[in-house]
Amino acid sequence: MNMAAAPEAPAKSKGQMKLGMLLLKLRTFIALILVVAYFSIMAPNFLSMANMVIMIKHVAIYAILAIGMTFVIITGGIDLSVGSIVGLAGMVAGGLIYNGLYLPMFGVTVYFHLPMIILITLGVGALCGAVSGFLITKFKVAPFIATLGMLYIARGAALLLSDGKTFPNLVGKEEFGNMGFPWLGSGAMLGIPVSIWILIGLGALAAYVAGKTPLGRHIYSVGGNERAALLSGVRVNRVKMIVYMFSGFCSAIAGLIIASQLEASHPATGEMFELTAIAAAVLGGTSLAGGRGSIGGTIIGAFVIGVLGDGMVMMGVSSFWQMVIKGVVIVAAVVVDQFQRNLQSRAALQDD
Repeated sequence: MNMAAAPEAPAKSKGQMKLGMLLLKLRTFIALILVVAYFSIMAPNFLSMANMVIMIKHVAIYAILAIGMTFVIITGGIDLSVGSIVGLAGMVAGGLIYNGLYLPMFGVTVYFHLPMIILITLGVGALCGAVSGFLITKFKVAPFIATLGMLYIARGAALLLSDGKTFPNLVGKEEFGNMGFPWLGSGAMLGIPVSIWILIGLGALAAYVAGKTPLGRHIYSVGGNERAALLSGVRVNRVKMIVYMFSGFCSAIAGLIIASQLEASHPATGEMFELTAIAAAVLGGTSLAGGRGSIGGTIIGAFVIGVLGDGMVMMGVSSFWQMVIKGVVIVAAVVVDQFQRNLQSRAALQDD
């Protein structure tokens, strides 16, 4: 009897490990349900339609930033410049709408149409990412240092564009053909805010690239084992350049949306947004060690961050405590991620 029962212990342990792995994979979704349930009880108006629209618009900005950050982290890097690029993008768009572009060699000021303003702004964001990627790939500068430098460069450039002042009243002028900017952040299509449509489109594109294209496979392989990826023919430097440019591109989109919502741009916009983007990606299951992550998980992580922030505001929690709580959430997410990696290693050893 005892000899027949002995194999049940390892089988039971293996089943518990699989259950634990499943719960860890679903941890972000479970956390979102718990956070929504808690604030629904503690803040009676939390689930009102007006609050939900405002909250989802906030989440869209965090999620757009975090999508770009996810690809960077999957490759084993980090991008600390996203918040500053948000501010710079808003100032570029605001300056082009408010003042136009002065060409001293011709003595004229050029006012661009709105689509061109958006393209120029997105190009500036991608260019900032390209500079970071160039430093990382060509000069082997650590991603932390390269993007920290870009953080200061982008923020300084944003301040220089207006001497630290705000570009107000960004509604444009009909005679210059640059009207309609507020629609980007405050308009709606089929009753859904434009910023949500942008998130849906960007999220779908990023998920497709990550899961269905050679570029997506290369991004994961670079983060999993860069040396092995290089030996297998992956153009590692090009992959890194692309992800940093995409991160800058996403940051510029977020900057445009914020400036559009406010109908004004300020050089300090986006401060500390990089931490929110990192937190959303890590909460969504993206490993800071690289090689693992998903766009869907990141978007859910952004919802957790957004719900947590708006819920604390509705409950009157001090902004100082909000920073503390968000910091605890980031640390807890990293600890859980490390625990998941250890559990996966143990499961792999048991399978062998």
